Amino acid sequence: MTPARHPERSGGGAKSSGCPHQRARGPSRNAPRFLDSLRSLGMTVGLGMTVLTSTALSAQQPWSVRVANSVMQRGPAAVYGKWDYTAGLVLLGLERVGERTGDPAYAAYIKRSVDSLVHPDGSIATYNPAEHNLDQINEGRVLFALYDRTHDARYARAADRLREQLRNQPRTSEGGFWHKDIYPQQMWLDGLYMAEPFYAEYAARHHDTTAMNDVVHQFLLIARHTRDPKTGLFYHAWDATHHQPWADPTTGDSKNFWGRADGWYLMAAMDVLDYLPKDLPQRGALIQVVQQLARAVANVQDPVSGVWWQVLDQPNRAKNYLEASSSAMFVYAFAKGARMGYLAPTYRRLAERGFDGMLKTFVTVDPGGLVSINGICKVAGLGGNPPRDGSYAYYVSEPVVSNDYKGVGAFILAANELGR
Repeated sequence: MTPARHPERSGGGAKSSGCPHQRARGPSRNAPRFLDSLRSLGMTVGLGMTVLTSTALSAQQPWSVRVANSVMQRGPAAVYGKWDYTAGLVLLGLERVGERTGDPAYAAYIKRSVDSLVHPDGSIATYNPAEHNLDQINEGRVLFALYDRTHDARYARAADRLREQLRNQPRTSEGGFWHKDIYPQQMWLDGLYMAEPFYAEYAARHHDTTAMNDVVHQFLLIARHTRDPKTGLFYHAWDATHHQPWADPTTGDSKNFWGRADGWYLMAAMDVLDYLPKDLPQRGALIQVVQQLARAVANVQDPVSGVWWQVLDQPNRAKNYLEASSSAMFVYAFAKGARMGYLAPTYRRLAERGFDGMLKTFVTVDPGGLVSINGICKVAGLGGNPPRDGSYAYYVSEPVVSNDYKGVGAFILAANELGR
């Protein structure tokens, strides 16, 4: 059986591959090193749980490690009682830091977080597949590495359950996944990140070429419908019926370019490309779309701060603000795209400039070394009750918060990708 395709990540670290039901490394070989690692990070061990102490927060560590350790110090688990895409984003960031550093303390934290929700039979607490909610798929990405490390069948069973949701996911007439049952006939850029990287890795591990083609179809379909021919940016969402109050009656598109929406799309595409065979039809078309969107995003990078605005193309409009999560997503996508050769080497410099801007604009460190990421848009969506109309006034009205996992997770991924 051919192993799954994984990216080469700078800085080394363990790589895992293969079908979730294949033989994998067991956890016992790392047990002595695990305890040593906890002590070296300044962690104490007791009552079956590890807890970070302030000595783990050192200014000499890379930013990816500093923020990851701050996450672990703030709570014994990242899930806070529910299966959630934001926890999945942070846990993926910790997974990547663990791969880069080779330190099993991160894997232990991820396992403890996931095990609080995933039962031995593979059922997932708080997850309801009948909602057909693409947001619920994203946390499944960490299940693959958990299975590879532990060979515990619960993780493979849980991944199978999430894959089954995608088999039954409602679609538009053109085959695009609905974002949720409660958002019928709607594709949101957010949904590409929520579902497609998991879908692609599952397909790679099971050698499912049909599914891989479906993954690419989702990206190309929403790009065709949401791309603005003037700016090259993508609108947040598309209503296939053109009937939603927020939708343009002619195109079905929402009204504005929300930064995090375009960030979700670019990050998703960069990660999905890790798993697509080079001879897969339309893979080249996806790379071309990524290059076009990256150029558009680079054109609206703020020339003073180096980061990006909440509403991407209106930097000087009243109440618009520099936003952390989208900035981190673009930095990650630019850096990875340049490393993998999907984007020109100049995008690495744009990513470096963006990261330096994030440090100046969004990052604070308390006297104990605990790192905070500030300036994060808490949430933005379309429709619902009260109605969210997709207007400029709506996007700049949602709360701006600190340490929301959507910003923290993207920052960890960006810092780790840059080796910063």
